[in-house]
Amino acid sequence: MLARRRRGYFWMMGGCILLFVSAWGFVRLWSVPVAVGMCVVAMVIPPIAAMVANRRGPDDRWWDDPSGDPKSDEWWDELDGKKRR
Repeated sequence: MLARRRRGYFWMMGGCILLFVSAWGFVRLWSVPVAVGMCVVAMVIPPIAAMVANRRGPDDRWWDDPSGDPKSDEWWDELDGKKRR
């Protein structure tokens, strides 16, 4: 899971860099509005890439899942104000 998320993140960020470099490297010579549009699209990619990279997978353990240690889980539940079932 982690490898797929990491690969997706790097592909998206690579596309972002490619858009920026191509927009101001050679697209601006033909059309400045298109270059600006490419930069606007590139500006939106990093937050989406961060969401893709930090998405929880079905097999990922999350921060509030029980750890398996009953004493530790009880202590954390008490701190969080949760009632034990």
